[in-house]
Amino acid sequence: MTDDHTHTSRRTVVKAVAASAALLPLAGPATAHAVGDLPAFRHGVASGDPLPDGVLLWTRVTPSPDAVPGSGKGPDTAVGWEVAEDREFARIVASGSATARASSDHTVRADVRGLRPATAYFFRFTAAGVPSPVGRTRTTAAHDARTDGVRFGVVSCANWESGWFSAYRHLAARVDLDAVLHLGDYIYEYGAAEYPLQGPVVRSHVPTHEITSLADYRARHGNYRTDADLQALHAAHPVVAIWDDHEFANDTWSGGAQNHTPGAEGEWAARMAAAKQAYFEWMPVRPSVAGTTYRRLRFGRLADLHLMDLRSFRSQQTSPGSGNVDDPDRTITGRAQLDWVKSGLASSDAAWHLVGTSVMISPVAFGAVPAHLLGPLAELLGIPEGGLAVNVDQWDGYTDDRRELLAHLRGRGIDNTVFLTGDIHMSWANDVPVTAATYPLSPSAATEFVVTSVTSDNLDDILRVPPHTASVAAETAVKAANRHVKWVDMDSHGYGVLDVTAERAQMDYYAVSDKTDPEASATWRRSYRTRSGTQRIERADQPVF
Repeated sequence: MTDDHTHTSRRTVVKAVAASAALLPLAGPATAHAVGDLPAFRHGVASGDPLPDGVLLWTRVTPSPDAVPGSGKGPDTAVGWEVAEDREFARIVASGSATARASSDHTVRADVRGLRPATAYFFRFTAAGVPSPVGRTRTTAAHDARTDGVRFGVVSCANWESGWFSAYRHLAARVDLDAVLHLGDYIYEYGAAEYPLQGPVVRSHVPTHEITSLADYRARHGNYRTDADLQALHAAHPVVAIWDDHEFANDTWSGGAQNHTPGAEGEWAARMAAAKQAYFEWMPVRPSVAGTTYRRLRFGRLADLHLMDLRSFRSQQTSPGSGNVDDPDRTITGRAQLDWVKSGLASSDAAWHLVGTSVMISPVAFGAVPAHLLGPLAELLGIPEGGLAVNVDQWDGYTDDRRELLAHLRGRGIDNTVFLTGDIHMSWANDVPVTAATYPLSPSAATEFVVTSVTSDNLDDILRVPPHTASVAAETAVKAANRHVKWVDMDSHGYGVLDVTAERAQMDYYAVSDKTDPEASATWRRSYRTRSGTQRIERADQPVF
């Protein structure tokens, strides 16, 4: 990951990072606590949105025992930050100060610049002489640099009450990642034991009521950040995040949500504004156009990462089976964002075009799924129990935007586009067909890797059966009706690791052994790749690392 003048192999870089990582313990919630009235860093540290010359650093200070997230209590507190080349901070390369204020829930963000490209750094904060945990981050390759590979952890859908965040712990332990991509549903908005209705609750979240106000969203983010595995993930790698619906409310659209009742739960605009404010306070994410998460990051000449916001501008979801899904006046992206992503894809000179999209773009029909499985699948995928071939919350409910984007890829000859998706608590490896009904005779415009949930319920959880039993029939039926779907796993929880080289992009899918076990192990399930210039998915025999 160097420029053209000094080319270092990826193996050498990985070894160097591994040596540094051996010195870095995972940061848990007890790493730095207040003594008496001294400040504390109870929510860990984080970094995100890496650039060739910088990175966004984050922490939260608890200045007094009563200054819990969302409380509005506690004095403004001076905070210092440092970035160093070594964990002992003998070689400090950047430093500064900020103020943790009650008006921003005592969160602190430092947008550090002046760093070297493709370099690992360590960072920490201090308040009144109390040190934070130490974090590790990494800048990206220079925009015009030749780099032999980039590797991401990929996650989505982490419901606190559904289980433990073991997937985060396993990604935190890896020493080979350039960043972790979080594709949405970082938090969930429901009240206690409201989701999933099937139960059981593995651990209770706070607040116990559904979150609707700024104080509520702040408190829920704070609750999540007490998880040791989540803290470890943020301390180990820069995180690149987008939101989906549960950062707001289930099935969010621009003017409301399925899980929002105007009047009883206030006005939607106020709730959405509160959720966005808390998100940008608590996440290491640079707000983009109009306070959204659509933005673009570059990883040398190898890859451009286009990150989309599919909640802020979309039209309301229509009824499943309705012809309104094809209405050109309905949108999932909004006109400005669709033009932005089309322009970015057309002008990119990167070898690969990665598109972070929170809901699946590949079309899905359900064919002859057994009747007893249609109800659970309807719950996960938003289809009626009659099995109509539309999930109206995904791109299937907004077909004109999809048609325009895929036609743009084909018409402009834009190869090597890979959609990276979460949302539906299943793993998929798909070609993205121009016309699904005639695939594979008609071409594929791109490929798509969908990662499963960290904890949120999937098919075996809903049915309360052992994994990979009832789902076999459903998976077989889905693949038979959708020849562009090369693989689907409806049962596992876990994460993905995406490895990109000039020759191919490969997703390795990992599953945790038991989401209700805080010590759950992780095992490799499958790997799929797309070779440069093919727009087709194929199975790979082994993971890359």
